[in-house]
Amino acid sequence: MLCLAQRVKKASVRVNKDLVSSIDKGILLMVCFEQTDTQVQIDKLISKILDYSFFEGVSGKLDASLRKIGAELLIVSQFTLNASTKKGLKPSFHKAASPDLAEELYNKLKASINLEYKNVKYGVFGAYMELELTNDGPFTLNFNF
Repeated sequence: MLCLAQRVKKASVRVNKDLVSSIDKGILLMVCFEQTDTQVQIDKLISKILDYSFFEGVSGKLDASLRKIGAELLIVSQFTLNASTKKGLKPSFHKAASPDLAEELYNKLKASINLEYKNVKYGVFGAYMELELTNDGPFTLNFNF
């Protein structure tokens, strides 16, 4: 599983110009499922993302997590994170999970993280989405589980 986490001041998702989700201060997490992913990778992702030091605490250092400050989390499925761009002039997505598997894993991620954290919103799996965000920093990190 590949993830791109962006610390944001705000972020929103639109589908067909309709607002689906929006957050204020928090993390926009784009997730790409791979063919070999299971609940194991989902559990690792949840543990890491909720407690990772994305934010500055009272000390002014990066020592505050989503869970610690109660910031919002917006999760969007984005299979293009898996693009292989080494050869040729067209991306290859051969390691990405099939749409059926990816949707199953996305739904498992939603169910699992909702048990751990209540401040979570989502994009729409498989939809053409417009993301709007104000990156805070900018602060963007890659995760591979």
